[in-house]
Amino acid sequence: MSKEKAAVIIVNLGTPDAPTPKAVSRYLKEFLADPRVVEVPKLIWFFILRFLVIPLRSRRVAGLYASIWQNDSPIRRITYEQAAGMEKRLGVPVRAAMTYGQPALSDVLSELQGQGYTQLVILPLYPQYSGSTNGAVADVLSKWMTKQREVPAIHLLKDYWQDDAWQNAVAESIHRYRAENGTAQKLLFSFHGIPLSYQQQGDEYGPRCLQSAADIAQRMGLEDGQWQASFQSRFGAQEWLKPYTDEVLKEWAASDVASVQVVCPGFSADCLETLEEIAVENRHYFLEAGGKEYAYIPALNSDPEHLDALAQLCQKVLPR
Repeated sequence: MSKEKAAVIIVNLGTPDAPTPKAVSRYLKEFLADPRVVEVPKLIWFFILRFLVIPLRSRRVAGLYASIWQNDSPIRRITYEQAAGMEKRLGVPVRAAMTYGQPALSDVLSELQGQGYTQLVILPLYPQYSGSTNGAVADVLSKWMTKQREVPAIHLLKDYWQDDAWQNAVAESIHRYRAENGTAQKLLFSFHGIPLSYQQQGDEYGPRCLQSAADIAQRMGLEDGQWQASFQSRFGAQEWLKPYTDEVLKEWAASDVASVQVVCPGFSADCLETLEEIAVENRHYFLEAGGKEYAYIPALNSDPEHLDALAQLCQKVLPR
């Protein structure tokens, strides 16, 4: 199989098309209706989502998106940049796609198949596998495949949290930030949370996140008291993976921790959950509780070492 017939698709979560209540409603309807994301009986959740969640959240969430919007949603703009950078490194087409919203993964798959690409590598941009993220990518891929008369050869990369190059890229990004801005008393590794029930049913996302943080801390030479891992972005009344990021920050501030830096190694691109929830909302929690200095260390985004690591992952499975 010739290399010219191979292509790579990198996939991130998604975004509304505009920072407006209408666009956010459309996006939330697609995102939160996925049973991979919210495991509630379908009929019950249909009414809760349509008549409570979306009407109550769309306007507020649209305002949050507006606060970080710069001509486009950061996550979409950065994912396009990552695709362009990886394409230069790999020498094969690299396309950006989203699980929800645009550019839709199913559309990108159809486009590449229509152009004659017969070997596809799919890289979900979630370092730590979870059924709610990486698994959702597999679902979209599976549904698309059932509609194809002829299915291309596909290699779906599961995750890459244990990859040396990726861990080094995270560690080096923290070192560079600290070289320019100084070192805080505490470093917090904050990961997106999932409901505890998902883990109890077999999703090993939580342990993968904790091990990721431990491995990166070890590469940095940090001692146990200098760092911690936590989980953010919980939604609803059920218990999620603990400890919670906001509660850790409040506890640290109350115990005379004056300065913290927060990094989010589970996010390959900055987005609403990092630029607003972590950089703004949780900063407020820490300072209000008595903390003095708070900083968010940006995601790897289009950092050259990050793109090198992602390209190497794909290179290992691309046809030679």
